Amino acid sequence: MDFLRAHPSRSALVAAVLAIGVGLTGCSGGQGSTNPSATPSASSSPATEPSLAPDLSGIKVEGDYGKQPTVTFQPFTIAETQSKALVEGKGRTVTATDTVKVHYLGVNGRTGQPFDSSYPSGQPVAFPLNGVVPGFSKGLVGKKEGSRVLIAMPGKDGYDSGGGNPQAGIQVGDTLVFVVDIMGFQLTEPQGKAVTQPAGQPTISGATNDPQVKVPAGAPPKNLLVQPLIKGEGPQVTEKSTITVNYRAWLWNGGTKVDDSYATRPDTGQLSTLIPGWSEGLKGQTVGSRVLLVIPPDKAYPEGVPEASVPAGATLIYVVDILDAS
Repeated sequence: MDFLRAHPSRSALVAAVLAIGVGLTGCSGGQGSTNPSATPSASSSPATEPSLAPDLSGIKVEGDYGKQPTVTFQPFTIAETQSKALVEGKGRTVTATDTVKVHYLGVNGRTGQPFDSSYPSGQPVAFPLNGVVPGFSKGLVGKKEGSRVLIAMPGKDGYDSGGGNPQAGIQVGDTLVFVVDIMGFQLTEPQGKAVTQPAGQPTISGATNDPQVKVPAGAPPKNLLVQPLIKGEGPQVTEKSTITVNYRAWLWNGGTKVDDSYATRPDTGQLSTLIPGWSEGLKGQTVGSRVLLVIPPDKAYPEGVPEASVPAGATLIYVVDILDAS
């Protein structure tokens, strides 16, 4: 979950702000990638050759919703993705464009060996369903928040397009089994009531996912400026929160953009580990909010960040969309 390892091409400025990675990659992008911290032992051949299963009745799942399950079955393959709710939730229905917060366990249908799990981290993982392997999305769409869902998918809906994943013991053609607890939904953009902004502050305009800044004339403020632009109605951020955000940063002098998560994907980090301008400015804000931060150098990077083109003594302007807090 180290941010630098997950995004080696991102600037040191981002690494200094958000020190924890975006999340597990076990279902992302259909590129055959799984959690790099997993230690699977699924490369050995099973004692029994996999047989074609007509349904999910041969899979036994034990354990409570929200806790790591135990999954047992005889090695099998399946022709098409199938899913069923083992626990029926009563919340909102999942759609194909949602970003869902889930706990999940992945097991190789050929070997019966787990290859990935979110449960040991203690934190749900957020996945945009339009950016995961097809079987994961097919299995969750139409299910409800609060459900525990069993999914079995053939290789064509798993990692075949990426050539399998030898690191995780996944071969081309392997059927994959997932047990997924749908914990909730993550916002994809700020959501709330617009706040009237006092005169003399930097102003933010442009599309929601492409904010632009206009820096006022004159010297920057000497103290931290915190200005909600949109007031969300979600949970309040505390000093113990782990937050998921989109953000963009500019220099006060010249308005040069020096960092941006909108071009990639939202970032996640523990508030207590972030630069003082963030940890102080975002504490007490609510999920769904868009917040303007003008951060003096003593609460950001007094010595600068040369590799991010941030000079010593620079005042930074951030716009931050708080998408989640846990």
